[in-house]
Amino acid sequence: MAALLRYLPLILTVVLLVAAIVDLIRIDPSRVRSLPKGLWAVIIIAIIIIGPILWFALGRERLEPRNHGRYREPVAPDDDPEFLRRIAREKEQEQRIRDLEQRLSDLDHETPDDDTPKSQR
Repeated sequence: MAALLRYLPLILTVVLLVAAIVDLIRIDPSRVRSLPKGLWAVIIIAIIIIGPILWFALGRERLEPRNHGRYREPVAPDDDPEFLRRIAREKEQEQRIRDLEQRLSDLDHETPDDDTPKSQR
């Protein structure tokens, strides 16, 4: 038991170092803040305990913003700007499709000129 306690700081340091490096490798580059991934790797490895702590505290962007323990209420679809943009974009696409179908229908119903040869009709 005494041997385990003697090596515990070393074990925790290695676990923290490995966790930070694995997280750095797996994270999408667009979520890395402040410095490039290569420089973060050097910082994590060179500054033994503080480097990984800096990585987790400052180097990576969180998936969702912190709410400091408060419950975040769900947003109704009518209040969600992304949802409203998507609906508007879908309506525009449907209108374009209808316009194109109408043009094609008009082109199909046009009568060809009598002067044009049958091969070009």
